[in-house]
Amino acid sequence: MLSFATEEIALRSGETVSGLLTATFGNAVELIVAAIALIDGKVTICQTSLIGSILSNLLLVLGFCFFFGGLRHSEQQFNQTVAQTAASMLALAAASIIIPTVFSAANKTPTSNFTDLSRGTAAILLMVYGAYLAFQLKTHQQIFAERSQKAPAEPWGNRSPDLNTSQGLMVPDSLVSNGISMTSILFNEPQEEEEEEEETPQLNIFCSIDAITKNGTLSQEFVSLILLPIVGNAAEHATAVTVAIKDKMDLAIGVAVGSSIQVALFLIPLVVVIGWGMGNDEMNLSFDNFQVAVMFVAVLLANYVIADGKSHWFNDWLLICLYAIIAVCAFYKFLLISIASLRRDQNEVEKITRK
Repeated sequence: MLSFATEEIALRSGETVSGLLTATFGNAVELIVAAIALIDGKVTICQTSLIGSILSNLLLVLGFCFFFGGLRHSEQQFNQTVAQTAASMLALAAASIIIPTVFSAANKTPTSNFTDLSRGTAAILLMVYGAYLAFQLKTHQQIFAERSQKAPAEPWGNRSPDLNTSQGLMVPDSLVSNGISMTSILFNEPQEEEEEEEETPQLNIFCSIDAITKNGTLSQEFVSLILLPIVGNAAEHATAVTVAIKDKMDLAIGVAVGSSIQVALFLIPLVVVIGWGMGNDEMNLSFDNFQVAVMFVAVLLANYVIADGKSHWFNDWLLICLYAIIAVCAFYKFLLISIASLRRDQNEVEKITRK
């Protein structure tokens, strides 16, 4: 349903507008989760979920788009000028997070002073994103409207006859249905009457983090960085993969890469401004060093993949593998931190007992 709506909008308003709208509605979930975390005083979860959304869209979604598209086409092409513009925006997005974080760590800036610096930087990033929208939708819309030359379908390997259809590979119904149901849950669409008294879905998703991490196997940071972005944007992810399979790569990139750009240059600064309005000085642009490092590597690899305006399944399999490496490292990093914290608590208890 969501992918159908995206394609219909693309037919009437162009793939640029369609991709932007799909990314915006998908990121509304991230904004809701971040706002709830901020209200609850869980700034770390707020920051981690936003970085996780960037990584998920840039590596997992983009990788799946190109990989499954490559099962139908030996090589896919997309607008190279748009791809280079997106690469530049991604580089700025990475810099907007790396530079403040390094500055904070190197100078040991007091929280109040660094918060003011973050708010000024956030205002600049919001202006940059506004200028990007004007460039994309107003002054240079003809560049984004140019259609890339499509390569003919050349399936690789031995493919079963039922996959060789005019529609290309079909996404499993369970994936699409799960994405649609997740969208209806997250956007709080009306359900059956007996469910009217249930807690709001956004709060259910946020509060489930505590339930998942209660036994200590998974940390809140790992859930926020890896699991929450995947679940929260399931419908958007399914849409991007579906249109990529149909060789609508400009639209797929508009959803996947455009979503990452929007989170980095719009959502993160917006959340900083929201924190400003709430009087929360802890919400700034100083992120975890591990998260900043993996984001830099993710942007670097993604820029290499999209820079030439062409894609095939192997290069984009690398994106998926990088995401898997990040997920494994994140799991063990936060697990080791939890174990160390538990040991410190045990030592404190032993000291008190001895006294």
